[in-house]
Amino acid sequence: MTDASEPKSVALSVVSPAAPSPAASSAGPEGTAHEGVSRRSLLKGSVAAMGTAALFEAVRTVFPGGVPSAHAAAPETTKAVLGYIALMDASPLVIAKEKGLFAKHGVPDVEVVKQASWGATRDNLVLGGAANGIDGAHILTPMPYLISTGKVTQNNAPTPMYILARLNLDAQAISVSNEYKDLKATANASALKAAFEKKKAEGKEVKVAMTFPGGTHDLWIRYWLAAAGIDPDKDVSTIVVPPPQMVANMKVGNMDAFCVGEPWNEQLVNQGIGYTACTTGEIWKNHPEKALGMRADFVDKNPNATKAILMAVLEAQQWCDKMENKKEMSEIVGKRQWFNVPVADIYGRTIGDINYGNGRVVKGSDQYMKFWQANASYPFKSHDAWFVTEDIRWGKFEPTTDIKALVDKVNREDLWRAAAKELNVPAAEIPTSTSRGVETFFDGKSFDPANPTAYLKSLGIKRVEV
Repeated sequence: MTDASEPKSVALSVVSPAAPSPAASSAGPEGTAHEGVSRRSLLKGSVAAMGTAALFEAVRTVFPGGVPSAHAAAPETTKAVLGYIALMDASPLVIAKEKGLFAKHGVPDVEVVKQASWGATRDNLVLGGAANGIDGAHILTPMPYLISTGKVTQNNAPTPMYILARLNLDAQAISVSNEYKDLKATANASALKAAFEKKKAEGKEVKVAMTFPGGTHDLWIRYWLAAAGIDPDKDVSTIVVPPPQMVANMKVGNMDAFCVGEPWNEQLVNQGIGYTACTTGEIWKNHPEKALGMRADFVDKNPNATKAILMAVLEAQQWCDKMENKKEMSEIVGKRQWFNVPVADIYGRTIGDINYGNGRVVKGSDQYMKFWQANASYPFKSHDAWFVTEDIRWGKFEPTTDIKALVDKVNREDLWRAAAKELNVPAAEIPTSTSRGVETFFDGKSFDPANPTAYLKSLGIKRVEV
């Protein structure tokens, strides 16, 4: 299944290491058995007849007061299939599986399965878990909006989705080929404008890569280029490359710049192929990035199971956010069955140590991935409004799109709040508003979620007239 409007990926031009099979990808061991296991063993003989969900009801009857609060309402199903891409912001899903958190919260059969690309993630979401696809995913925040409206699906058929949580803030990056190393581009890409113009004048194509049209990486690199007066649709060619294949493609000269999450920018530097111009947090500090998205029909049919999944992911986010866990997290996700990446390409940037690869080295910066702090997990509606507005800017949505109505339909921050409450998250860590307010970018532009039109009018390069 492909979207005719989606640029053709160049990833096939490079032979990448074979990805583990879905079975291998989801086979991470449960680190700890959930606390009801020993009690359930007393009812072992009835498991097959009753089913796990019904068994939880029996356990509550036999052991009143002895069941964790997470099981107060039994999950309708103990299984869901969640997709992920090999990017550090998928860590909460990996950790929830490896540390037994899905089991702890009553959904032990949740699978976390590697996807080949964001296009494959979309196609498997459209299929759904019942048809050998997936029920939800670690996903680029705009994708549930693009999928729900049928903008990127076959025959433009909508597949309704919900955003249940944000998975992280910050820590993507824009990398540039060593061809431009002497220019030392930063968040300000103006040094590249003349170089790109010269290359085009010589009859050569200037190619910048992102991971999915209208996705976060697409929007970051477009913002970066446009802020420097480089039109991402006219002055360069934008191509689609899966995250794990970015480094290999730049190595053979398939691109001049790319935007992707870690560990691929750090791996590029470690291999001496290119340099990091900027982290995306230098464009918009504490910006939203990936989300936990699920098919609306799964959530509507299985509200208790959805809450259990959410609780496991939120608890994993809290674990991932602790500095003392960063090394172990890097070691876990680096395993062959997950990312298959050396820890040396992962760990440094998880603690804010950044070698930009062009002589600039920063230790202990705040440009590391946030999983929980600064309300990283809460899916602010105001942030989703920015993503929809940017996709209007670049022609992915019509200018007449009712941004608020669309966000209200897809963003289920209410489910996040319910899960956080049951997980006993302190009130101080739960936002009181669905808006984080006015956001300011590195170039001085600001986005007021109450007035997206004013933001669009302030932008010089765009595909829409307002």
